[in-house]
Amino acid sequence: MARIGFHLDEHVPHTVAEALRRRGIDVLTAGEAGLLGMSDTEHLARALAAGRVFVTHDSDFLRLHQQHPHAGIAYCAQGTRTIGQLVTGLVLIHELLTPAEMANQVEFL
Repeated sequence: MARIGFHLDEHVPHTVAEALRRRGIDVLTAGEAGLLGMSDTEHLARALAAGRVFVTHDSDFLRLHQQHPHAGIAYCAQGTRTIGQLVTGLVLIHELLTPAEMANQVEFL
């Protein structure tokens, strides 16, 4: 079964990426991708091209979800979840869903 990889928006704490990597999950941060300060549509396009689910706290992506194809969006409003809760939610997405099931879908963490 194909596995989901994640692309973390620049406002998602780096500790989330570290925790996912310790669990063997493929993660790329906006900084690592050289996308800091780029437009939201550019972030989505790059994540789609790489087949990665985009993880964000930015509600603008809920609007973009309806306007642009994407490999999936995992969203939660900033400050509503602990880092542990974010990691747990993303691990569940990784373990239970395929890239095809996440395509053009939003999962609320």
